[in-house]
Amino acid sequence: MRRPLARTGLAVCAAVALVAGCKGGVDKVDGADGAKGGAASGRAPASDGHAVSPLKNPDGTKPGLAPLTSDADRAAARKIIATVTTKGRGPKTGYDRDEFGYAWMDSVDGVPYAHNGCDTRNDLLKRDGQKVAFRKGSDCVVTSMTLADPYTGRTIQWTKAHATTVQIDHVMPLSYDWQMGAAHWTKEKREQIANDPLNLIPVDGPANGAKSDSGPATWLPPSKDIRCAYSVRFAQVSLKYKLPVTTADKQMMLKQCGG
Repeated sequence: MRRPLARTGLAVCAAVALVAGCKGGVDKVDGADGAKGGAASGRAPASDGHAVSPLKNPDGTKPGLAPLTSDADRAAARKIIATVTTKGRGPKTGYDRDEFGYAWMDSVDGVPYAHNGCDTRNDLLKRDGQKVAFRKGSDCVVTSMTLADPYTGRTIQWTKAHATTVQIDHVMPLSYDWQMGAAHWTKEKREQIANDPLNLIPVDGPANGAKSDSGPATWLPPSKDIRCAYSVRFAQVSLKYKLPVTTADKQMMLKQCGG
């Protein structure tokens, strides 16, 4: 949404956008299915056993985001999405990334990986990366890894020296959360959704920047293969935190899974 590896917005956010949750929007490239995408459509790589289906990863502690391809899985996905409630977006008045705590906090109670001595960003890189290397003397700070990016289908060889090539996406953007009800939460609950691995995925930086604070009706991952799984993950976060989505977003999520 501002330091290496988080949500981006406007071009000016690219410098700052490496913490999470930019306040502005960015231009988007038209994609398929009525939503917009951040890059030309690609195909997600077939699961190699590392990426896990969101249906089998309800707490977000398992790596990646595997496509949902079987009729049974897509039916299960529609059942989950159908339970999400809807309402219109509220005002963005008062939104600030700092309302969700600083990035990336290890001190948040009530979410996986908390208080493990490693910040949320590095926890997520360790979770989803392969061939992970650490700073000398550390088992926390990731310096290089290979990422099978679910959003574009690209394999990214990432190094800390080029940190912004991979960013941590808040699946339900923090600004979106604010407008859908988080503005009225306690600071502690906002810190939870900002650092919950269920709501966080390391992805291609430009794709994340194109998303900004969009819901599924206006942005979907460029790779069509992953769009149903992405919709399920969006729904899982919505349900866990009792946050509604817009009617248009829910309709688009169902559509991605054959509804």
